[in-house]
Amino acid sequence: MGFALRRRGPSKFDRASDGSMTLIEHFRELRTRLFWAALAIVFGLIVGYFLADPAYHLLKQPYCKLPGTGEVTADGSCRDFLQLSPADGLVLKLKLALWIGLIVGGPVWLYQLWAFIAPGLHRHERKWAYVFVSIAAPLFVAGAALAYFVVDKGLAFLLEMGVTGLSTQLEVTRYISFVTTMLLLFGVAFEFPLVLLMLNFTGVVSARQLLGWWRVVVFICFAFAAIATPDPGPFGMTLLAGCLALLYFVAVGVAFLNDKRRGRGKEMYAGVDDDEASPLDDDPQPVSVADRTETPAPIVSTEPVPKPLPIERRYDDMT
Repeated sequence: MGFALRRRGPSKFDRASDGSMTLIEHFRELRTRLFWAALAIVFGLIVGYFLADPAYHLLKQPYCKLPGTGEVTADGSCRDFLQLSPADGLVLKLKLALWIGLIVGGPVWLYQLWAFIAPGLHRHERKWAYVFVSIAAPLFVAGAALAYFVVDKGLAFLLEMGVTGLSTQLEVTRYISFVTTMLLLFGVAFEFPLVLLMLNFTGVVSARQLLGWWRVVVFICFAFAAIATPDPGPFGMTLLAGCLALLYFVAVGVAFLNDKRRGRGKEMYAGVDDDEASPLDDDPQPVSVADRTETPAPIVSTEPVPKPLPIERRYDDMT
């Protein structure tokens, strides 16, 4: 007894790639992927609710290193924060749970986002997207880790340079907001070299052009750090600007390697400036005698077109 194999049609990815999927089907797919992404975030929120206390004690460590906060005990606690509202503790726990939920559910909702966008990209574009995403995650983690280890230095500078002379006791929601903003800002700022590499790998700018912008880029790094950093002291601003400038020069070095691999800069007018005349080839070439052209054959005259028949003779008896 033979079994007939069921022939499968094209997948949703193939149909979205070749444009055969209708607009209604695109909206249905978007609704499904948003549902799974929201479900992953809700699951991560539940997990984050139970991990909010350890995360709070972890974010509290820079505060415990400040002078005047007391000795850190075995459980990581030190001098308590100020709480101005009875609901601040619960709201803070929910905020931390949401942040943890976004991180825990990140692989799911990022995959759903990528699965919806990927069919509109070419094969080589998807390949480079995989490479850039695999580099973006470690860079973000590196920036956040650097901010975590230096945030206590910025806090100590701010408190020591003050004129109040009061004991160190901060308000809990403002402190947690300050630390999380520093972590997020450093993490996002460390993605700056990826933008430059993306412009270079797509052929928009060359490595030589990127290197020619170094004065402007260094100025923009310090201006961005001065405006965006919540720490008004010079420590955090200088550190962030220095890291951005260092990452910029690393990105330029990678861009030079990419241009050398692709052979860029060896074009005919690559070494000529925009306001410089291109070199001319002064080597004259002798003009040789052209080949003899054969006499074309005469054109045969066409036969005259016969006159049309009278109207009564164009049809037979049947028509």
